[in-house]
Amino acid sequence: MTFGNVTSALFSLSPHILPRPIAAAGTPFLSSHRVVIKRDWSYTIILLKGRFMTQLEAARKGNATDALKTVAKEEGIPVDSLIKLVAEGKVVIPLNPNHAPIHPVGIGTTLRTKVNVNLGSSEDFPELENELKKVAIALKYETDTIMDLSTGGDIQTIRRQVLDKARIPLGTVPVYQAAIRAISQRGAIVEMTEDDLFDVIEGQAKEGVDFMTIHAGLTSKAIERLKNQGRVADVVSRGGAFHLAWILHHQKENPLFAHFDRMLDIAHKYDITLSLGDGLRPGAIADASDRPQIEELLTLGELVKRAWDRNVQVMVEGPGHVPLDQIEMNIKLQKQVCQGAPFYVLGPLVTDIAPGYDHIVSAIGGAIAASAGADFLCYVTPSEHLGLPSEDDVREGLMASKIAAHTADIVKGVKGARDRDLKLSQARKKLDWEQQLQLVLDPHKFRSVREQRRTDSEACSMCGEFCAMRIVSEFLNGNGKAEDGPC
Repeated sequence: MTFGNVTSALFSLSPHILPRPIAAAGTPFLSSHRVVIKRDWSYTIILLKGRFMTQLEAARKGNATDALKTVAKEEGIPVDSLIKLVAEGKVVIPLNPNHAPIHPVGIGTTLRTKVNVNLGSSEDFPELENELKKVAIALKYETDTIMDLSTGGDIQTIRRQVLDKARIPLGTVPVYQAAIRAISQRGAIVEMTEDDLFDVIEGQAKEGVDFMTIHAGLTSKAIERLKNQGRVADVVSRGGAFHLAWILHHQKENPLFAHFDRMLDIAHKYDITLSLGDGLRPGAIADASDRPQIEELLTLGELVKRAWDRNVQVMVEGPGHVPLDQIEMNIKLQKQVCQGAPFYVLGPLVTDIAPGYDHIVSAIGGAIAASAGADFLCYVTPSEHLGLPSEDDVREGLMASKIAAHTADIVKGVKGARDRDLKLSQARKKLDWEQQLQLVLDPHKFRSVREQRRTDSEACSMCGEFCAMRIVSEFLNGNGKAEDGPC
């Protein structure tokens, strides 16, 4: 890939007279357009005079962007193989050029299962400081992405601060801001106009949001299915509820479906990865795999094709509450209907009766879903169904989802997953605590427990001198005699 009409004179320009950077390393561009390149200590900024290509468009032209090369290196797969997967829509790299610089992340088939952390303010807890602390926790424990779902306080300021702190892909649900603005300006969510919604979408895109959940598949036809069938829990998606209320109040089609091309115009302009939301996801296991859910999924499959036709990256969101015996079927159905587009699942939660422990419930479902082909897990915290998560809830939810993702990667044969377990087991056998520390998913907790529960033994304080590893090592692999200790 060439830089087009770049001359040495461009490098003599003072960075102070350049406009705000609009593209970071990894952003593809059309070779027919002139570009300005500014060298920085940590990354390269590409300033474009003209239109840049999306990651999907670049891959279809056979170009490996810097972002794609980074993902390929980290995933341990050939660049050419990743180009093919991105070109086919089976992998997305959410990277808005206005969110620069960020660490690129690939989501999709053959790659490591990724994990997302949801955070965001509410009316009862609107403070920016609280959400920034959660961002810090999410980054410390190495989430792959973050979504800001704020609905309380100054949500634009919160989002901009999160964008600044989180140098990883950031997602949003734009209808939240549009709905809150409608309440502020006109007194009700249903008074939101179509232009309100698209203005918010473009505004967030300009700020640098990398991926957006849009509930374009919740159509009037799907609502009729819902009415005819009935449900235990009706609609539990907040964004889905907003759209349903608007559609029924105005007796008009969902604007995101009716004007999907307008959505695609914005997404292509800023290389927004669309995350097609499941507004009719089941909120009770009794509602799993019902007709409204499948009706919406069929529409999402059609929208995937339309997005690809416009060179827009897209992934699909999946069901919430699903019993164990239906998870694999749901994953395989989505992959078939949506032609292999990456699948982003909330949980799934496999039982409804464990509030306070839903991070465990979600991890059980997430492990099965990812092993069956889901690509992206949205974490669930212990406070799910109870209240806004705390910092500790964020940590516990993230670690539970990371465990689920890794266990699935072992089954899927993701490169390096099984080797990591093998190396950990070998270090454990040798009682090599430093090596174990380098391999565990949560080194912070590993170190904390070791320090709090010290022992004079080479082993841990649970077994001490009675450590099975130490005893067997002496007799099975040694001279058959105990050199010291009670054996």
